[in-house]
Amino acid sequence: MDYFARALLAAVIIGGMAGLVGALVVLRRRVFFAQALTHATFPGAVAAAALGISVPLGAAVASVLIVGIMLLIGRVRRQGEQVAAGIVLTAGFALGMTLQAVIPGLPVRVDSFLVGSILTTSDGDIALAGAVFVVTIVALVFFGKQVLFSTVDPDGYRATGHRTWPVEGLVLALMAAAVVAALPAVGAILAIALIAAPASAARLVARGPLAIIIASPLIGAASGVIGVILSRTFSIAAGPSIALTACAFFVLALLLSRLRAVPWRMAAVPTETAEEARTT
Repeated sequence: MDYFARALLAAVIIGGMAGLVGALVVLRRRVFFAQALTHATFPGAVAAAALGISVPLGAAVASVLIVGIMLLIGRVRRQGEQVAAGIVLTAGFALGMTLQAVIPGLPVRVDSFLVGSILTTSDGDIALAGAVFVVTIVALVFFGKQVLFSTVDPDGYRATGHRTWPVEGLVLALMAAAVVAALPAVGAILAIALIAAPASAARLVARGPLAIIIASPLIGAASGVIGVILSRTFSIAAGPSIALTACAFFVLALLLSRLRAVPWRMAAVPTETAEEARTT
């Protein structure tokens, strides 16, 4: 398998995985949390590169610490999840840049951690993304009803005697795993586009949470494949190309949703006019 075929395979797996996890992120309104997580794993990747160990492993360790810190800050009185996410986002990214500056002779380019390089993904990177994809599918098969119930009606979920923290912990774990798995392909900065944009696009055109969960990985995989092809055609970086393609899907879905609403509005005008005519 040549490098381009490998990149296309990685685009399908990583795009589908990110889109599926992104559906949970969007439905549960955790996009800013996910953005903070993508940026804050950056210092873990830098530290791993400096120590000569696996970059995804370093990012995974950092993600576990970050989720714990964010949960602790979110429990502080008069604070909240948004405050915790904002603090961790800026502090994590700043720490990564500081480590890059003070550690000389890093064996890899640090900017590759920021925008990724899907053309150089290894078999291990693809296997990791595939494993996260499979685990996410299995988790939804066995716990999908609980996840959807707690997402659509959290008050009703608690009223039935269920605890919300197991579902929240499962979603956070899947989110952290997706961020780590997407890091080699699209980097710390652009990973949020591949996670949030396909799911946001699906939410605009799909009806119901289940349809969104089905459509999101398809849009994510399409964003990855089209982005890789465009990067080769126009000789541009693959990571930004994939992120822009995912954003383009969102814009297209937004336009379609607006156009779909126009005929209904236009059809309502004659009906109201006719009713007014009959009353007069």
